[in-house]
Amino acid sequence: MAADPGLGENQATSTLASVDAESAEWLRTLGGARAEREAAVERLHAILLRVAGNEVRRRAPRLRLSGPELDDVAHQAAADALLALIAKLGQFRGESRFTTWAYKFAVLEVSVKLGRHFWRDPGVPLEGEDWERLPGRFGFDPAERLEWRDLVAALRRAVDEELTERQRQIFVAIVLKGVPPDALAVELGTNRNAVYKTMFDARRKLRAALVARGYLDIGTSRRS
Repeated sequence: MAADPGLGENQATSTLASVDAESAEWLRTLGGARAEREAAVERLHAILLRVAGNEVRRRAPRLRLSGPELDDVAHQAAADALLALIAKLGQFRGESRFTTWAYKFAVLEVSVKLGRHFWRDPGVPLEGEDWERLPGRFGFDPAERLEWRDLVAALRRAVDEELTERQRQIFVAIVLKGVPPDALAVELGTNRNAVYKTMFDARRKLRAALVARGYLDIGTSRRS
């Protein structure tokens, strides 16, 4: 897996002087002679594959992914992470250890691969909005169902009236349709962090609306 790191001599010297010894060694070997560089790339690929494998296994249950398919996603993610990292090697500034920086590439590629995998075979109904899912998702006892339905109706009004279109789209996809954040990020052309931030803002608005309308007390809202 030969690759040209693309570090300029002056930039490489400056970066090497400012990072920890292990990170400096990675930069040196990845920018070294052909044989040394290829060996470093192989070691880096092995690390990225291990990280990608762990990350895929952590997230896979939500997508019902297992066996050879799981391994295939991990290998694809590691390979693409390696290419992306090598292409951006000159951007490493030493704010973290090199391996910590490298892990982020693997995790990002896993997110992309799992998101694309979901849309090939979603496994969840994507039409309509099943508001009756909410009691089960929040773990309410059936004895409380009548009261809970009043709360669901209030929540539905709050979703329509309080949320922006983007917030509503993400809330409905994740909470009502069961779309994993990774998959939704791919579909929307964004990233997991942006999806989580939008969900956080949406939940905060909905809690405030339910408190204002007397469906939740302030203590419950702060704990939820």
